[in-house]
Amino acid sequence: MVDGCVGRVHPITGPFVGTEALARGQFTRRTLHSRNQTIHRNVFLPAGQELTARDRAVAAWLWSSRRATVAGLSASVLHGAQWVSPDEPAELTRTEASTNGIVVHRETLLDDEVTTVDGIPVTTPARTVFDLGRRKGFERAVIRVDALANACGVDARLVYPLVEAHRGARGLVQLREVLDVMNGGAESPQETRTRLLLIGANFRAPHTQIDVLDDVGHPFARVDMGWEEFRVGVEYDGAQHWTDPARFAHDIERHAILTALGWRIVRVSADLLRHRRTVVLQRVFAALDAAGCPWLHECAVMPRLVA
Repeated sequence: MVDGCVGRVHPITGPFVGTEALARGQFTRRTLHSRNQTIHRNVFLPAGQELTARDRAVAAWLWSSRRATVAGLSASVLHGAQWVSPDEPAELTRTEASTNGIVVHRETLLDDEVTTVDGIPVTTPARTVFDLGRRKGFERAVIRVDALANACGVDARLVYPLVEAHRGARGLVQLREVLDVMNGGAESPQETRTRLLLIGANFRAPHTQIDVLDDVGHPFARVDMGWEEFRVGVEYDGAQHWTDPARFAHDIERHAILTALGWRIVRVSADLLRHRRTVVLQRVFAALDAAGCPWLHECAVMPRLVA
């Protein structure tokens, strides 16, 4: 990109069209290929720059000669969603060809289902939820729509009109189930998995990202999920909670204050979530039982299971 000063060329930091860079004089034909990596035909990325999920989305749109609409996971990334692997193929709608590394969808998009992000046509957050929530794999679909909701605040209520507008579309049965449980409070895929575990055992859906006030009324902590009325919280602890000494010390102090304020916190690790889910449910049941929760009889975890 060349600015108003003659001869000054801004360095390229993302995907770009090769012929456009040549026309601007940023490269010769030789240096175009020696200093950059080819992503698609005539679409390049500077050599040594890591290809991100966002870069994949932008590169695919450039490959389409800027005529396609970015969709699916690529749309969610442009809307700010995290936890999308850069190895996932880019996704486009309304294009007439395909190539390696790009999934092309040939679905009808209504005019109000397309918006722009940084000048790029992208399916709206609601339409993106509509698309991602219908894909096979309930847990994975919820993780993806949670990530999008966390990034941009899209709400299930915005998606229901699309369900009515596209009656007969594949995956609507699952989509309705996904919309029932989607929650933008999930700040990681593991938090979504933990919440789905609780809901699957018939615990009432926990609130997410609960602000806790200290004894003088100042917010000092947020609990991943739980039931504030009973002061029972459930938190997923990633590896950094155990391997970072400063974080570990902070967690000890935080837990002590929460306990002093009457909170019962059930901590969930990757091992518990993957291999010992019943233990998680037992501990949550016990905490709610001790707090006097009146609806525990609805749960799949019975008192005889509680350790």
